[in-house]
Amino acid sequence: MHLRSLIIYLFLLCGLLPCSTLHGQILSRIDSIKFSNLHFTHNKFVNNIFEQAVNSVKKDPDSGPDDSYLNGKSEDPYLPYQGKIVRHIFIESVNFDRSFTDTSARDNSFAARVGNHLHRSTRKFVMRNNMFIEEHKPLNAFKLADNERYIRSLEYIHDARIVVDTIEGNPDSVDITLFTKDLFSIGGGGASNGFNHINLSVYDANLAGMGQRLDASGLYDYTRAPNLGYGGAYRKDNVGGSFIDATVGYSDMSISGYTHEEETTEYLTLSRLLVSPYSRFAGGLTLSHNEAYNPYHSPDSTQFRYKYDLMDGWAGYSIGIKQLNATNNTIRDRRFFAIRYYNRNFSEQPYQIANRFDPIYNSSQAVLAQFTFFRQDYYKTQYIYGFGTTEDLPYGYNIAVTTGWHKQLNLERPYAGINASRYIATGYGDFIQLYVRGGGFLSHNKVQDGSFLVGATAFSRIFFLNSTKIRQYINISYTHQYNRITTAPLRIDNYFGLRGFLSDSAYGTRRLSLQLETEFYLRFKFLGFQFAPFPYGDISLLTPENGPYSHSALYSSVGGGVRGRNENLIFETIELRAYFFPVAPTNMRGFKIILNANIRYRYISNYITAPDLVQLNAQ
Repeated sequence: MHLRSLIIYLFLLCGLLPCSTLHGQILSRIDSIKFSNLHFTHNKFVNNIFEQAVNSVKKDPDSGPDDSYLNGKSEDPYLPYQGKIVRHIFIESVNFDRSFTDTSARDNSFAARVGNHLHRSTRKFVMRNNMFIEEHKPLNAFKLADNERYIRSLEYIHDARIVVDTIEGNPDSVDITLFTKDLFSIGGGGASNGFNHINLSVYDANLAGMGQRLDASGLYDYTRAPNLGYGGAYRKDNVGGSFIDATVGYSDMSISGYTHEEETTEYLTLSRLLVSPYSRFAGGLTLSHNEAYNPYHSPDSTQFRYKYDLMDGWAGYSIGIKQLNATNNTIRDRRFFAIRYYNRNFSEQPYQIANRFDPIYNSSQAVLAQFTFFRQDYYKTQYIYGFGTTEDLPYGYNIAVTTGWHKQLNLERPYAGINASRYIATGYGDFIQLYVRGGGFLSHNKVQDGSFLVGATAFSRIFFLNSTKIRQYINISYTHQYNRITTAPLRIDNYFGLRGFLSDSAYGTRRLSLQLETEFYLRFKFLGFQFAPFPYGDISLLTPENGPYSHSALYSSVGGGVRGRNENLIFETIELRAYFFPVAPTNMRGFKIILNANIRYRYISNYITAPDLVQLNAQ
């Protein structure tokens, strides 16, 4: 395996910031809070400031030998205070070298001391700007839970808890304290193949503690012209308290997510998520100029040269939200309308494409409108993707109906599609998602590029083998395309196929896939890292275009590996996985070992996304 396939993390040799277990055994019920310069007059001083929040959401009646993990509805801790007036909101932070479960403990290792000199804790005004709960207004338990979950989703925050404290002699009012724990926000990586190819990157995801991200990357390659490449990006989260994230960047060495070609790109993006069901607006804007070139002097026949500009903007509004807030603010069902326009205009198209339809290299425009009906509440849990950090999984439903107009080359057609999900969370900690999506274009009274995808994903409750926590993962899906004209065929090198499958030579119009995996979360730690070994097995059945089911090809993959993560670092989870493809194309057969440092460590769920065509090869 080439060295360029290895991601070399900065600070890996500096001790990796070991710390005490973040979610260890929970202590007795909280009776007081005394933190930094914040004092409440109570009877005792307690180091475990989150015991009350943890205990109030636990629902598993038999959690086995270790009951320290979370499993319960996010709003449960706050329902007893529904309607009370919020008097004051306090902000308190725990640095990355401390633990939520014991604030008096501090990591005094050399690595932690070095890290403290490099890291600036998130400033209180930054966290206050991320609060959408207001003082001197009635407390909404659901909105407060939304706020805690949103803050926990910030890239530079490891975990967050909001604690409500009653006021002696004033039973109708409460004080709120937001506690956050930073991640060590500086990271980087590199790859090398001797001295002829060196690739380095470094970033700070919380520059100066201001909720800003700065990225810089560089490349030296002897065979490249020019030999040096560089890139950089700057992002500011929640600009002016507007919940708009703004990013500007440039690179002359980026790999395009659309074409997989090396290109120069300059871009500006603005994004505002629907941070809560009580928010009114969401939207986004992307402007970019992209240009592929030939830095490695590849033959012209294999080099796809192109230039294109992208303008992509959308905006949406939550219908009836003002009336809802004024009448009954505990109703969670929502209706959201959004509209999107994008124009991807190729001023130079690869000559290999000519005038044939290609979803990647054709100019395209679209105007899409979308109605979304949703109700998504959340459970707090752990050990889904992370190693003890709090994760928020939805329960409820989300149905998005999309319609509009689409143009590709000289083909203009109306479009309609639907994307629906049902999220189920049991009281025992099982999480299930049922999903269906489908769509198509209408041309000459016929449906073209029709598609249909149905599937289910499940994470089992936690089982115990002594001190080891075990979860089972399963994903099954079926996809069908018909009358395909312009859309890409189905592949299996993606979420709906075989994990680790790197060949795009397998494609068809019907796909049936099953994925199984069992994670073993060990208590053992080394240099601050926790580990989770796993076995897995995947199988896919792919039917060629216009072929009967009897001509379907069977592909399979089995193997296992181990994931590792230090919950104090901003680096994503590292995974070492061994693959064996007993049934696959010739170039994919045999054993493969891949080290991947891009594994997400939190469950990602949004209420609203930009209106889009149904995607069949992407999650």
